[in-house]
Amino acid sequence: MKRAKVGIFGGSGFYKFLKEYEELDVQTPYGAPSASLKLSSIGSHAVAFLPRHGEHHQFPPHMVPYRANLSAFSQVGVERVIGPCAVGSLDPRRKPGEFVICDQFVHFTTGRRDTFYDGPETTHISTADPYCPELRKIASESAGRLGIPFHSGGTVVVIQGPRFSTRSESRFFRAQGWDVINMTQYPEVVLARELEMCYVNISLVTDYDSGLEGDPSVKPVSHEGVIKIFNQNLENLRKLIMDMVGDIPEKRSCACGTALENARLKA
Repeated sequence: MKRAKVGIFGGSGFYKFLKEYEELDVQTPYGAPSASLKLSSIGSHAVAFLPRHGEHHQFPPHMVPYRANLSAFSQVGVERVIGPCAVGSLDPRRKPGEFVICDQFVHFTTGRRDTFYDGPETTHISTADPYCPELRKIASESAGRLGIPFHSGGTVVVIQGPRFSTRSESRFFRAQGWDVINMTQYPEVVLARELEMCYVNISLVTDYDSGLEGDPSVKPVSHEGVIKIFNQNLENLRKLIMDMVGDIPEKRSCACGTALENARLKA
């Protein structure tokens, strides 16, 4: 089987990334992933691309086969995962068209299969710092070098979807001090950690969730609006990922690769 060290997810509006690639169909113990893997290289790095919603956006957020997707990456040897996604802003300082490199999440999802370890071996991974610090640093340095507007750090609140928030829900999330809102970051990031992969989130702000309080001219989020802003910033996202991959060192200096070392309960 072909190998790749870097896995890249495509989110809403980001279904194609590599111009030349080899397709690979992968079956996993958790079923089929969202699509076939697209294998190629960026510089000296072998990479695998996978649109998380499928090539025709046929998987809504609560139906994405997250375990199969991460398992497929694992089967081809992926150690680092770049997970771009569209987000709504809960903070007027994080504006549409800007990127947020998140360092924390809070989830309000229900019923999603969010672990590879259902027993009999009990496994408790740490997610105190769920996003890889090494990849986050690389992402921030790349964005700064390219002149792309970004925020280094932020909390993403993950909702179940596929509906968007009510105004009251959005007001509650803002009151907690959370920064952006999304539907797919959980359980993707924790499943990557369970497989001892590094994971970095690159959030593209596409809207102000349920509008901007005090400014009636700013309308609540719509899917059409999300895709419009995403398409306008697609080239910046491509440049950022390309630049990031070129800076990824061969060996990891973070603790992501040893996440299971003390995570298992021994009788």
